[in-house]
Amino acid sequence: MKDTVHPIEVQGSPLVGTIFRDVTWGDCDPAGIIYYPNYYRWIDSGTWNLIFMTGLTPATLRSEYPGMDTPVAACNLEFHNPAPFGAKAEVRSFVEHWSGKSFKVHHDIIRGDGVRLARGSEIRVWVGNTPGGGMRAHKIPDSFKNRFFTPR
Repeated sequence: MKDTVHPIEVQGSPLVGTIFRDVTWGDCDPAGIIYYPNYYRWIDSGTWNLIFMTGLTPATLRSEYPGMDTPVAACNLEFHNPAPFGAKAEVRSFVEHWSGKSFKVHHDIIRGDGVRLARGSEIRVWVGNTPGGGMRAHKIPDSFKNRFFTPR
């Protein structure tokens, strides 16, 4: 079943989170190609940084939204340029799209000199636990969505 888009009334622009990374010896090969699992780790950290910026920690998320979670349903990355050992990078993340039960987080990974290293996204689903250990998607509350916008 396809998710339908439910517009929400918000004031402001998408909240943008930034994390900084040093490209270390173990992050890349001698040609400066970052091992792709590291990018996925970085964008997951970018999403959680964005969630933390809204005032939610894992504990407050469980407290304010009992039994709910935001697992990754899909993820993609496009690789653009290398980054040698010693380079600086930043991961810029924001929620690009909201649907009824899911949301898309966009990530730009930029080298310290402004060159794009990679671009990607994650689709996360708002789920609750079901008896027997399963999960079921639920409508994302506006109170959660509204946290991801900055006031005008």
